[in-house]
Amino acid sequence: MGRERLKRYSLVGPEAEHAVVAGLAGGTDWFRSDMPRKRMKELMRRSDYPAIRDTAIWLGAMAACGALGVVFWGGWLAVPFFAAYGVLYGSSSDSRWHECGHGTAFKSRWMDHSIYQLASFMVMRDPTVWRWSHTRHHTDTLILGRDPEILVMRPARLARILANFFGLVDVPVALGDMVLHAAGRITAAERTFVPESEQAKVFRTARIWLVVYVATIAACVLSGSILPAMLIGGPRLYGAFMLSVYGLTQHAGMGENVLDHRLNTRTVYMSRINRFLYWNMNYHVEHHMFPMVPYHQLPELHEEIKSDLAPAYPSLWAAYKEIVPAVLRQLKDPTYYVHRELPPGAPPYHPRSDGRALALEPKRSS
Repeated sequence: MGRERLKRYSLVGPEAEHAVVAGLAGGTDWFRSDMPRKRMKELMRRSDYPAIRDTAIWLGAMAACGALGVVFWGGWLAVPFFAAYGVLYGSSSDSRWHECGHGTAFKSRWMDHSIYQLASFMVMRDPTVWRWSHTRHHTDTLILGRDPEILVMRPARLARILANFFGLVDVPVALGDMVLHAAGRITAAERTFVPESEQAKVFRTARIWLVVYVATIAACVLSGSILPAMLIGGPRLYGAFMLSVYGLTQHAGMGENVLDHRLNTRTVYMSRINRFLYWNMNYHVEHHMFPMVPYHQLPELHEEIKSDLAPAYPSLWAAYKEIVPAVLRQLKDPTYYVHRELPPGAPPYHPRSDGRALALEPKRSS
């Protein structure tokens, strides 16, 4: 069962070919809410101010917590400061990586690029590989054999999901890929979406990052303390739990091989603090429909199109009350998926709405 499950999600297996033949690949036929062109241009307008403000708060809070953690190192007072530092570094870097990767957080391209590079290092995602990976994720969201970012398989690998609350899967994989890239090689899956012309960037970045991590380990050894790793690299382990808490709400338990983001993605209302940490990515259906709308405009976009969507989940708790039973049910019935009712008057789901993701068979020529 485990080997068959992995084959279904492989980017180099038969599912990839089947998805293309079945007309599911390429991102040209997704349902999108009808939006007046003028209003969409207003929502897509970029601005430096919101992201500069939020980035200053994020980096300032991280610096303050890190400094206080160092000051109180060796005593219990350091614990809350490093806990906060870990979440800001190990979890919130994910949303900054994500938005700056789209190039929508700032109006100034160099600001997007700078924060993207920083956040990529913090979340341990090669900036070149993951830019192309995430482009594919948006083009072919939860299309088997095409989407390289499916977090929860059917049936789920529960031990892997739980371990990743502390980065115990992602970090070893990232370090292994870093060593591979530093040696001038990429994986077979990466070759399916990273152009050959971009691969030199991957190798160069990996070599720079390895120098930083080796220097951090050397500092730990020479000082006889793990404090350097508590500041660099370590937060991707001890501060990663909120990355998983947020990330699993996006698609877990939803439909596969569909062409309607209302069937494979969730929008969840969150508190102001969570929305700051997550940079409004809780409005995830809206983001997938219109990925070029900046994060600070997503609440307005939600108000514009919510009559087309199933009701947003009122809280993280409400979302997980659905996610956990759905994922557990998929252990016995991999064809099960969450199918939510649309409000009266909403456009119907896309005709390709069977989210069971049964095995695709290539069409035979007559």
